[in-house]
Amino acid sequence: MQNFVNGLSLGSLYALIAIGYTMVYGILRLINFAHGDVFMMSVYFAFYFVTIGKLPWWLSFALAILGAALLGFAIDRVAYKPIRNAPRVSALITAIGVSFFLESLAVVVFSGIPKSFRNIYPNFLNKMIIIGGHEEIKYGRKVIMGGLRFPLVSLVTLIITGIILVILWWIIYRTKIGMAMRAVSVDIPTTALMGINVDNVIGFTFAFGSALAAIGGLLWASRYPQIWPYMGFMPGLKAFIAAVFGGIGSIQGAVIGGLLLGLTEIMLVGIFPSLAGYRDAFAFFILIIILSLKPNGLLGKKIIVKV
Repeated sequence: MQNFVNGLSLGSLYALIAIGYTMVYGILRLINFAHGDVFMMSVYFAFYFVTIGKLPWWLSFALAILGAALLGFAIDRVAYKPIRNAPRVSALITAIGVSFFLESLAVVVFSGIPKSFRNIYPNFLNKMIIIGGHEEIKYGRKVIMGGLRFPLVSLVTLIITGIILVILWWIIYRTKIGMAMRAVSVDIPTTALMGINVDNVIGFTFAFGSALAAIGGLLWASRYPQIWPYMGFMPGLKAFIAAVFGGIGSIQGAVIGGLLLGLTEIMLVGIFPSLAGYRDAFAFFILIIILSLKPNGLLGKKIIVKV
């Protein structure tokens, strides 16, 4: 049960990042490989707002999320908008180039030396939640005997993810911008003929997806409090795997894929500790299996191209 809770917490982080991937792909059919690096930049924003700006953690986190949203919007306007009508391979190469640029920029500006995020987030997230069991004192140490024991940040991550998913559902299915996003994902030329500013819709999608990545990044750094310029690489790839697993282009699929991937990783290590070193390799193994057996993912739709 303890591994189950930790797996849900990790999976919810993958889901938050994967939603950004799947939103952009659903509209532009573009894999934004710079998404994981926006995740990384948001954590550095929060770190320097606290350490240099001397701002409280909650304000720093809010500004970091806003900064990530603006960065995502800027990436779309500078890198992707000029090649809207170019072949898809050009957009793919551009996405990889933007990813390398952000990583190299972070190394130059922030240095490649890892920094501790432990004193940035509130201390109460370090507390352990104990359900059941009892405590004993042995040799001056407090020992937990039995019961369910997990950090508070895991519970907070699950709650925040649930709230964000409700807000996301409301935006997509109950607002005009959400209706425009769904229309653009189906047919861009026809949507433009209806008087909708497609570029603004796409820019909002990038900004909103980047804000979700920032929330995931801040929760990730609170859970694993060490930051460095390449910290977004592996979580970004894992989130991409989760998006493909659930069916890239489907928000519900991204959530399900993220949760299943997190649960699978944690349960694998919990049941077979000797396989802990193969945790990342197992995620890529899942990607190969999914692409081989069900290329559209769990909830993905089959696209038929008429020639």
